[in-house]
Amino acid sequence: MTYTPNLKSIKKHKVPNWYHDAKFGIFIHWSLSSVPAFAEVGQGDLVEIQKKEGIGAQFAKNPYAEWYLNSLRIAGTETQKYHRETYGENFSYDDFIPMFNEAIKKWNPDEWVDLFKKAGAKYVVLVTKHHDGFLLWHSNYPNPRKKNYSASRDIVGELTKTVKNAGMRMGFYYSGALDWSFTETPIIDIISMLDNGSTEPEYVEYVNNHWYELIDKYEPMILWNDIGYPPKTNMNELFAYFYNKFPDGVVNDRWIQIPKIVRKKLKSIPISAFINKMAKYMDSGEGDSLLKPPHNDFQTPEYTRFKEIRETKWESTRGIGHSFGYNKFEPENQYLTLEELVHMFVDIVSKNGNLLLNVGPMADGTIPEIQKNLLLKFGKWLEVNGDAIYGTRPWIRAEGKTLGNNEIRYTQKEDSLYAILLGKLKNNEVVIKSLIIDPIAKINLLGNSINLKWKQKNNNLVIILSKNLHDAPAYAFKIKPKPQR
Repeated sequence: MTYTPNLKSIKKHKVPNWYHDAKFGIFIHWSLSSVPAFAEVGQGDLVEIQKKEGIGAQFAKNPYAEWYLNSLRIAGTETQKYHRETYGENFSYDDFIPMFNEAIKKWNPDEWVDLFKKAGAKYVVLVTKHHDGFLLWHSNYPNPRKKNYSASRDIVGELTKTVKNAGMRMGFYYSGALDWSFTETPIIDIISMLDNGSTEPEYVEYVNNHWYELIDKYEPMILWNDIGYPPKTNMNELFAYFYNKFPDGVVNDRWIQIPKIVRKKLKSIPISAFINKMAKYMDSGEGDSLLKPPHNDFQTPEYTRFKEIRETKWESTRGIGHSFGYNKFEPENQYLTLEELVHMFVDIVSKNGNLLLNVGPMADGTIPEIQKNLLLKFGKWLEVNGDAIYGTRPWIRAEGKTLGNNEIRYTQKEDSLYAILLGKLKNNEVVIKSLIIDPIAKINLLGNSINLKWKQKNNNLVIILSKNLHDAPAYAFKIKPKPQR
């Protein structure tokens, strides 16, 4: 169909099957902040910090290394202390530019894409411009405030070509609302974050030009905007333009526009208290984003999982550790284990979600070994169990349990139900509570074509294994035909 630049038209866009089917994508945060590669550690992830110390602490003690510049601007932070001790009082953030551009000469996009393929990813989302405003492509619309404020290599172009040649979809993250090259005021709480983005006509034109340029020049399938978008621009025009060029494209949910007059009202004490309270609720993982744009194809909760199947398509996004950008000081115990990653991923998929898992490369493009090794192990698990993941949809319920108290997650595809067992078994019987299947059903363990013996014991399904299961973080049982309840 042809889309026209109005909300009624663009809301007719449906999430394409490829995005529902894909389940797993790779996020990449790589910018000037990869040179100092520092963020405070030991306080927990973003949600934990906020729960323990309140809404403001997440900025003063931000675990996200890619927020280095903002943390540097807040007096008394560990980032400010580290920067001065390491680089000196007169060393500016911009002084990282030649260091970054020298380092990226070693970058090999083929090595990245080979890793992502082995990990089982079906799409890639690259940060083209983060909040620091530094561009990773050769734009015809350079930063009007800073000369040569971009990477010396066309990182966007080189990676996009390599990703597409490997048969994966390409998406672009872009920081629409925030650009710290246009403002020097630090973000210290939710209100200052909502008010931080420039509303100047120069910036509005700058952002619009970039998005259209990225669409036309590199042809992405995902528009992944962050924080919000400058007011006084028609988002429907951009979406209609994108959908008409790429009907199977998707856009995320972080496009909220906050006009100047609304920003002033947000600073009143009652509204400020309400927003801070709602932000705390949102980050607890119990709710959705407080600020929803009129249109999106999928929601993007951060470091979050849900308790139930969501009708709206969603994508959980998080780092392998507590940071998105590379933090060389992050200890190993802050990184996901394979078991944690698999269990989280299966849970997300069972509830109509995708996982966008971030890698944070070093300045020279090297993906740290701890991240690389986890991705390779995850890919090995998907090689065996991918049939229970890719192309599936949520069943009538997402969660179940065994009599031994193991968690079960369900997915379905065509005429098959997949019961995915999380964790280890103590014997060679799996007893799934409250699951009744067809008397003629066949069950097999993915990775093994042999049909397993089973029996119905009241409302419970008993699956009998010929021997103990091999060591794995989760096991997928395929039941065909699938039960109806």
